[in-house]
Amino acid sequence: MGLFKALFGGKQADTEEKKTNDEARDFDMYKFDGVKASKMGQFEYAVKCFKAALNIKDDLEVRDYLAHALIHNNELLPAYEQLQKLHEAQPENVEILVQMANVTYMMEDYVAMGHACEKALLIDNGDARVHYLYAKACLGQNDLINAIAMLTKAIVLRADYAEAYLLRGQTLLRMGDKAGAREDMEHLIAEYPEQEDVLMLKGRIEHAEGHMDEAIATFTKVIEVNPFSTDAFKERGQVKYDRGDMEGAKADMLKVMEIDPEQASNVTGEYSAEGIEHKVRQAYSNINPLGL
Repeated sequence: MGLFKALFGGKQADTEEKKTNDEARDFDMYKFDGVKASKMGQFEYAVKCFKAALNIKDDLEVRDYLAHALIHNNELLPAYEQLQKLHEAQPENVEILVQMANVTYMMEDYVAMGHACEKALLIDNGDARVHYLYAKACLGQNDLINAIAMLTKAIVLRADYAEAYLLRGQTLLRMGDKAGAREDMEHLIAEYPEQEDVLMLKGRIEHAEGHMDEAIATFTKVIEVNPFSTDAFKERGQVKYDRGDMEGAKADMLKVMEIDPEQASNVTGEYSAEGIEHKVRQAYSNINPLGL
């Protein structure tokens, strides 16, 4: 019996060792190719490589690589499932929960996003990013009051959190608090006088306050910064429309249609291209009822 083991047992051990070595080599090869593909932007191939590596053995680093590749490949639900597995393995890792919140935001699953933020805050209540993300989850559920509370907390934790100031200003304006919105806007405009989103907030506040000339000037400045800003053309056109400048409103709407016809088709009612055209014709008819 001992002779049998000596003759054949060694071969079996050698075979198992070779298999182990081959798997280790293949795992490293798939992992390397996946990382390389990700760096080159070839995320579909990267996903295949990382999945092949995980079929050989479970590895948290590779699973993290896979989650990121899936996100870039717009496979959000599979990415979230990978992040869930990472969270199960490392339940105290806030970064994984932040990634889960970002992915669920892209999925527009604001309830799941809120749950991820709640778990993260239980681990670290002093992370300003998580309060900011939680605010976005609240806004997704139309909970404006808690969104303001979360954004204020984020700003308290990080005084230079420009994104939080901007979102709070936008939310306050949405709630009708023009004074509060202006305060946040003025804080931002002092630091970022040419930033497009800040200027858009400024123009919207001026419009809401009835300062039509200032609003038009601000939206015009946005267009100078970004000549392809359909939002700026639409908002400036709306201000012109509200003050009775139908020709100016029509010109801005036509510009929106030129830049992005799909966006223009989403505008309905009196301020749509057809609605403005009707108003312009009506105005000319009133001036010259005989059409001469």
